[in-house]
Amino acid sequence: MIELKMIARIRSDFKEKFGIPRQSGLVPSLKAQVVFEPEYRDPNAVKGLEGYSHIWLVWLFSEAVRDTWSPTVIPPRLGGRKHMGVFATRSPFRPNPLGLSCVKLEKVEIDPRLGPVLTVSGADLLDNTPIYDIKPYLPYTDSHPDAVGGFADEVADYRLEVDFPEELLKILPEDKREAAIGILQQDPRPSYQNDPERRYGTAFAGFDIRFHVRGNILSVCEVVRLS
Repeated sequence: MIELKMIARIRSDFKEKFGIPRQSGLVPSLKAQVVFEPEYRDPNAVKGLEGYSHIWLVWLFSEAVRDTWSPTVIPPRLGGRKHMGVFATRSPFRPNPLGLSCVKLEKVEIDPRLGPVLTVSGADLLDNTPIYDIKPYLPYTDSHPDAVGGFADEVADYRLEVDFPEELLKILPEDKREAAIGILQQDPRPSYQNDPERRYGTAFAGFDIRFHVRGNILSVCEVVRLS
């Protein structure tokens, strides 16, 4: 047995799972910070990392840890009806609940108290998620333009049209508005829920964004500051 050591945690605007994009990079305007654990705050550990545009994060699905596993899962984007092999999906419910995200590295800073801090964009991680490794993204080997995405290609372009009234959008901090719209375009609802009268809410950046979905249009009806 090899013990994995947590090297860092993510600091993001997501305090709950509902609303988090289902893959990294889908909402490029989402910003987050990678803050290292005290044992790994040596600036030498990130020397040269600033030369890369993207990095891989290996992390723990901390809200999905369980003692058992299933060989099949139900991908939400397939409408909650089709079973697929767990290893043909990126479901969090796996024998080892590890996640893999490719994010854009915006900057590397040395904080006087926290040591190296990485600012990234496009992250799909819950706030405080444990990170077990960081690796540079290598375009010459990691990029495969002719790759085939299996059944995931069928729903890759799925987006909702978002009606976000200006007076409600202005309640959000200016630097969070684009990301909020991007999150809603991805349709935070479970795919098996399609009740046009139901009001949903997603917590983002200290606000509860409440909305209805009718057809392909998501309409924001209220924005409430969380205490």
